[in-house]
Amino acid sequence: MDVDLAIERMGGMASRAALIRASSRAEVDRALSVGAIVRVGQGRYTVPGVDAAAALAHAMNGVLCLTSAALRHGWEVKAVPPKPHVLVPRNRNVPQRYRERVVVHSADLAPDDVTDQATSRELTLVQCLRMLPYDEALVIADSALRAGEHATLVRATSLVRGRGQAGARRVGATANGDAANAFESVTRAICNTVPGLSVRPQVVISSPHCWARPDLVDRDRRIVIECDSYEWHGSREGFRKDVRRYTLLAADGWLVLRFTWEDVMFRQEWVREVLVRVVADAQALVPPRGLAAA
Repeated sequence: MDVDLAIERMGGMASRAALIRASSRAEVDRALSVGAIVRVGQGRYTVPGVDAAAALAHAMNGVLCLTSAALRHGWEVKAVPPKPHVLVPRNRNVPQRYRERVVVHSADLAPDDVTDQATSRELTLVQCLRMLPYDEALVIADSALRAGEHATLVRATSLVRGRGQAGARRVGATANGDAANAFESVTRAICNTVPGLSVRPQVVISSPHCWARPDLVDRDRRIVIECDSYEWHGSREGFRKDVRRYTLLAADGWLVLRFTWEDVMFRQEWVREVLVRVVADAQALVPPRGLAAA
């Protein structure tokens, strides 16, 4: 897989190791040399548009906000925005040449609300929790937790009042830094809409025959959900190991469901329908409480 496509699918941010698994060391080095990816820290890379978006916001006397600000802070997003989100002061007249290149938002900010040409981490989370759909906000909240921003997320959740408050509380209550990536976060967001299904990310399953840490696990219903795509296997050997692991889990009585990136991102209702059917079937197999098994 091309490195630039891989990093887009990984939420716009990725480690060097993850990119190498999706392509090769040579391809990653080549992408870096031609500017297809940009290094933002030790072993961390992002899409090239992040710095360009910050420069454009500066030229407009604005700052990046929402998903563009999240990327600026090093957090993953569900989808890299095709145009940067830029916040400008209220009543600011934005020339047409800029309006064609960005999504304009308006608000007056205090000095503490701005960090590195973007809304501060706290304000970025407040705006994302308030304004974004649940799955998009959950991706950013999970990524912020992985970056150590637990206290920031708690404060941001408490600051959302009125419009968007219920959604913000929902994201704050279900965010989990154990989620590995944006793909997994979006899958969990879908799972969280299915009554009776309760999944947790990266739970260890251990038995005399199998050791595994699947992407999502519902222990009570013995359901394993894997976020499956070739860039996460990276090689035939990785693919073989995963198939063996799925087989051993099934032999131990686990139901293993595998969803592709394309289906999770673009066929969410279909994914949800499958999960609803599985939960209904699992409930039908559970004997009524108080009755002895035949």
